[in-house]
Amino acid sequence: MDLIQSILMGIVQGLSEFLPISSSAHLVFTSNFYKVFKGIEVVHESNQEIFTDIMLHLGTLIAVLIFFRKEIFEIIKALYFGLKNKDYSSRDFKLGVYIILGTIITVAIAYPLNEIAGGLVFKPEIVGILLVLTGFLLLFSEAWAKRHKNKTDITLKNSILVAIAQGLAALPGFSRSGLTIAAGLLSGMDRSVAARYSFLLSIPIILGSSMVYPFVKLDFHEVVAFNWTAIIAGTVVSGLVGYVCIKYFLKFVAKFSLAIFGYYCIIAGIFTAIFFTIY
Repeated sequence: MDLIQSILMGIVQGLSEFLPISSSAHLVFTSNFYKVFKGIEVVHESNQEIFTDIMLHLGTLIAVLIFFRKEIFEIIKALYFGLKNKDYSSRDFKLGVYIILGTIITVAIAYPLNEIAGGLVFKPEIVGILLVLTGFLLLFSEAWAKRHKNKTDITLKNSILVAIAQGLAALPGFSRSGLTIAAGLLSGMDRSVAARYSFLLSIPIILGSSMVYPFVKLDFHEVVAFNWTAIIAGTVVSGLVGYVCIKYFLKFVAKFSLAIFGYYCIIAGIFTAIFFTIY
């Protein structure tokens, strides 16, 4: 992992984490295309690459925390006073409960998929196929939303469906934001509300994966030997790009269809699947 590769992956992570095009898929594509360009064997597992991927996600997590800092504060405050005063009626209290419940559901689904997900990192052709499926789901959910009048409130039912979608997105190629927003649309949520809830729901999962993996699977001496200049540079870039992406994506999704991202996922997925199958 060198500096240029890390910065490129930081840009890709910052853009693709919040756009419904699968950040994990694009990190896989970027890493493997870079290896092809540099003449490095594609099937080459590296803990530094996996750790860098986690750090890039941490960069975009920081972007989410900063952008939604007011909403996060209100949710935490509502949970505290709701439990203290035994008043569970506020919208922010319910939202906090949905996020907690959604996180539990996500972990229950994603954990058994971890081993499969890790193997797919080095099988970009399969990741490409999953990205194609993401694209079709986005197109279907948009078509569904146009035929049904969506509500703006988040309910227990649609929060559970969104959490299930987030759990399945543990597999690279299944876009986390794409699947969760699509699930929100299919369950009756307004597009803007679904997007904001998707971002808030991502916080505990990204935080948890960023904290657990380094302590469980990495040796201290191995971590010290990593190229930290490259890792830090990529993390900072992913955070900065991610913040800008959140800001403008929320404006976009409030006015325009997500179909363009669906078409992009289908085209990018087909191209990648064919390229790495032949390569």
